[in-house]
Parts: sequence; C-alpha cells; structure tokens
Amino acid sequence: MRVLSVNVGRPRPNPAKGGLTGIDKRPVDGPVAVAAPGPKGTGEVGLAGDRVYDVKHHGGTDQAVYAYAREDLDRWAAELDVPLDNGGFGENLTTAGLDVNAALIGERWRIGSDVVLEVSSPRIPCSTFQHWLQQRGWIKRFTQAAVPGAYLRVIEPGELRGGDPIEIVHRPDHQVTIELAFRALTLEPDLLPQLLAAEALPEEARDTVRRRTPRAPAAGSADPPAPE
Repeated sequence: MRVLSVNVGRPRPNPAKGGLTGIDKRPVDGPVAVAAPGPKGTGEVGLAGDRVYDVKHHGGTDQAVYAYAREDLDRWAAELDVPLDNGGFGENLTTAGLDVNAALIGERWRIGSDVVLEVSSPRIPCSTFQHWLQQRGWIKRFTQAAVPGAYLRVIEPGELRGGDPIEIVHRPDHQVTIELAFRALTLEPDLLPQLLAAEALPEEARDTVRRRTPRAPAAGSADPPAPE
C-alpha cells in the first residue's frame, strides 16, 4: 500500500457556484508539509499550498486530506471512456493497493515516516464535481456507485511525498466503513443508526443521523392526540 502521488490544487473559476474552486489537483514533486488545518470555515486544509473556496461545505479538521484509490479511478476511466490522471477527482492522495472505501471510520494510517491520518468520513458529491468532470448526471451516477473515497484528519503532522508507504496502524472495533457511511448518508437512510457506532464520525454527520432518524416512542407512552 502506498501513495502514488500527492496532489495540490490550482485555483480556477468555478462556473457551478461562482468564485473559485480548488478541485483542479495536480501531482507535485518533493515533500509536502501536512498539518491539522483547524475548524471549517477558513478554507484551510491539511496540505501546504492547497485550500478550498466553498468554505461552508469543505475544508477544516474533518476534511483535511482527501484520498482516492488509483484502482477506482481506473475503473471510472474505463467506464466513462475518459483519461483520469492522478488528482482527477480532486483528491490530495492518489493511493495504490489500498481499498479506501473499505476503510473504517476512525482507522489510522501511517504514511511515510511521521504522518498519521485518521479516516473521518466519505466525500459527498456536489455540483462543482459534476461540472469538473463534464458528465451529465454525474452526481447520481457517483452516488449509486458508492465508491466515494475518504476524508482524513491529521493526527500527527509531517511531510508526505509520492511513493510513501501506507501502513494501517489502528482499526477500531466496529464495522462502519466509508462505503457504509456514504450509503447511509445518501440513498439508504435506514442504515443511519449504524453510523453512531463509530466514535470518530464527525459531529456534523452525527447531527445528520440524529436529524434524519425518527425517534421510537418511549415504552408505555400514549399515542399523541389526533389533530383537531
């Protein structure tokens, strides 16, 4: 398991939302510093030289780094009949030999000699992503495939570079994978209660679970009165 490339964004106009976008990620040579960016809302992310511009929905501690597997990019490239370079999905880390979507929420990866990242949540597709790929119906297609890739937190900072080995150094005692979390948060809300087993699930996602999961009536409670 290894990092094929470390990818940093180049600002470009965002016709989908206005303003700029950092989705245009390109591989960089040499080491890239990685550190925890702090709360969402500033545009800061984990990699030096990178940032996000939709600060309401992207960036911050729980979305510091985004990883996507080269194997999944290759399958999409064949299905869409378009070339997809490393960074083509806007990912910071293009990996090889690692099933990113089977990673558990809270799983930790040591990358290279000193960086430790923690799997936090799946990527949810947006209009910027669809416009970037120029594929009609892309959000629906990506969602149905349920291979979203993983956002990661920075636990131990340091430097990353292409070719660094990836070692899984911790796997929590639950079964909440990135794929399961994505399916629950998108097309299969019946799965939502399962996500609460993952203590490392971001608070924003936990709020979504609580908001979308109907409460069962307490034992012995009376039915609510019918509206007049």
